[in-house]
Amino acid sequence: MAKLQQVTISRRTVEKLSVEKDTVFWDRDLPGFGVRVYATGSKVYVAQARAGGHSRRVTIGRQDILTPEEARKRAALVISRLKSGQSTSGGGDSKSKGPTVAEFARKYLAEHVEVRLKPNTIRDMCFDLNHHILPAWGKLPMISLDRKLVVALHSTLYRTPAAANRMVGSLSAMFSMAESWDIVPEGTNPCRGMDLYRTGKAERFLTEAEFKRLGQTVTDMEADGKIQPGSAAAIRLLMLTGCRCNEILRLRWDEVDLERGELRLQDSKTGQRTVPLSPAAARVIAARPRAHDDTWVIPGKHKGRPLSKMDRAWSRVRKRAGLEDVRLHDLRHSFASRALALGESLPMISKLLGHAQIQTTARYAHLAEHSVRKSAARIAASIGEDLFV
Repeated sequence: MAKLQQVTISRRTVEKLSVEKDTVFWDRDLPGFGVRVYATGSKVYVAQARAGGHSRRVTIGRQDILTPEEARKRAALVISRLKSGQSTSGGGDSKSKGPTVAEFARKYLAEHVEVRLKPNTIRDMCFDLNHHILPAWGKLPMISLDRKLVVALHSTLYRTPAAANRMVGSLSAMFSMAESWDIVPEGTNPCRGMDLYRTGKAERFLTEAEFKRLGQTVTDMEADGKIQPGSAAAIRLLMLTGCRCNEILRLRWDEVDLERGELRLQDSKTGQRTVPLSPAAARVIAARPRAHDDTWVIPGKHKGRPLSKMDRAWSRVRKRAGLEDVRLHDLRHSFASRALALGESLPMISKLLGHAQIQTTARYAHLAEHSVRKSAARIAASIGEDLFV
């Protein structure tokens, strides 16, 4: 019988452990509490006990997430439950390390991604799995992935920071689902709290003067034939509704109700939602030509298909308007900025923008603070006139 590897499990001891072959080191003080060290360098805490003639081993959590003290407390509880025949959440027995990353990826794609997520998300997830995650770790047990391995892969993609961050997001979503399905223990997601690269430009908000200049530029370029009427209408609707670009480009006539003054989007990023139309936005839509068999409010060049991209048209418009640092998505940010300036609350703006969570809208809070300071200054100035007459 192989000799048990025993140590006093502490932070310093666990950090020094390294092996050439997967090994479990057992704690000298708490029988049944141990740390499994993988050849990859990953380390997970485990608990083991015998009951009813059978020995069961349960994974407690990853070493880079739990402290030894936290792991010891969880292990004591798990050991007690195992001995009394109670169930424990997650984990597996001593004969199994759980599914590999590739094995779980197949289940995750078939039972969640392909049946619940949108086509663009499915495409991105499959790309991240096939090009990054599976080539690096496909054969490893899910539980053996730790923060160091994820950070190392993330670092190799530094030349494409957005892609690097998306890979981490895809892996994190996969681990979150594995936790919810009790395939890995709770708290084992190696991506949680990772530092990601800063990407893209800072959010840009149009001023009142810039809104006017952009609107006039669109009108002039449409009249001169420099941009197509469909592109001009799309830009105006993005300015007037705060919708996402795809929500306007894929807008169908059966989602438009001009009598009620609203759009009833069936498949937005956050599911079905209703977008109120201002009179100006309603006029833009009402002015669109519509044949009997038209499906799309903004049709593309090919019959039966919507306008797919506006990159070239927008590039020409923003250059002529002197707004070359403004992205199409900044029109949505600017809609929110104007709403705050007019005194609308964050919950109301969240509803107007179709955010699933108020936390997403909270990034505009600093704009609200600016409006509050301006209001306070106006009020104080008014009172000051009465004080210092």
